[in-house]
Amino acid sequence: MKKENNKDYIWDLNLEPKLELLEEDMKHYVEVCKEKLGFIPNVIKANATDSQRLKTFVNFYNRLMLDEGFLTKMEREMIAVVVSSINKCFYCLVAHGASLRKLSNDPILGEELVMNYRSSRISKKHKIMLDFSAKLTEFPDKVEDSDRNKLRQENFSDEEILEIAEVTGFFNMSNRIALATDMRPNNEYHKMNR
Repeated sequence: MKKENNKDYIWDLNLEPKLELLEEDMKHYVEVCKEKLGFIPNVIKANATDSQRLKTFVNFYNRLMLDEGFLTKMEREMIAVVVSSINKCFYCLVAHGASLRKLSNDPILGEELVMNYRSSRISKKHKIMLDFSAKLTEFPDKVEDSDRNKLRQENFSDEEILEIAEVTGFFNMSNRIALATDMRPNNEYHKMNR
């Protein structure tokens, strides 16, 4: 699928999306994406190589990132950006950086989090949340009660702590798939919400 200087470049695998073979609910989902964003995200196209893969991805992603949760949508996007920064995932940094710019109404915040969230202009509460996500990404075997207790001291509920872990885990998985396949962000993401 790799095409030099071609905007249709999705990833470095010889697999084509099978949009026409998707189940009706997934066809509708793809159309809604296209309607809302003006394009079909490459992660959707990549997962559309198999109808069940796309449905699994969409259901988990929507529950974590789009549905109402215990964390705010902005907090979830902050985690996505920091985890993706640690993993150096170009796709997720660009796509979720655009989402964070939109949610925060701040064109600088996402770039600060990419470079070094510890020196960014965010609250102590959010730094501790991101410290937990960073540690869970880099040293999962070192996470202990004291890390969860730091979150509790900042008034994170146990439900929110679980959601922090879920979002962190989801993006560690997604980053690894994107990196392993050389998945590329759509060009449109680079200009969004600037």
